[in-house]
Amino acid sequence: MLNTSLPSWFIGIRKIIDWLTNFLNVIGTLLIVALMILVNADVIGRVFFSAPVSGVPELVSMSIVAIVFLQVAQAFRMKRLTRTEVVIDFIQRRAPKVRHLLELVFSLAAIGLVWQLYWASQPLFLKAWKRGTYEGTVGDFTAPIWPVKFIILIGCIALLIQLTMHAATSGFHLFSRTGSRK
Repeated sequence: MLNTSLPSWFIGIRKIIDWLTNFLNVIGTLLIVALMILVNADVIGRVFFSAPVSGVPELVSMSIVAIVFLQVAQAFRMKRLTRTEVVIDFIQRRAPKVRHLLELVFSLAAIGLVWQLYWASQPLFLKAWKRGTYEGTVGDFTAPIWPVKFIILIGCIALLIQLTMHAATSGFHLFSRTGSRK
């Protein structure tokens, strides 16, 4: 949702960031489709051919984490993360500037939380990368876990950028003369 009361340079930056966030979301969606095909192939292989596809449980568990982190920034951008809109809308009707202040505080707190998640995930990625850590059983199926750890970092960065844009938007509205708009 673009707002014309924002500076044009900011809107341009936000369009680029929103495009990149949407791109990650599409990759997550394609991963869901691939996972559905894999699970169906496993079920068909088990039932009709007594030959399951190796590694399906491992791939499913790793893919779920990857999908969440590929799509979390888009979920936030589209306002699909859990929040209490009733209270926020009530405040918007009575004191729009207070709503923008709350949105700014929320964004800054979320930035701090997601930064901690990013910071804690970095060593896990580096460890998985250096050691060649894998999921599965040697001789049957193994998959490296570093790609999922890397996707966690990418998802955190994308969410941090979206949260920063949200904080900036709230700040623009809070300190503008026309701060009553959403």
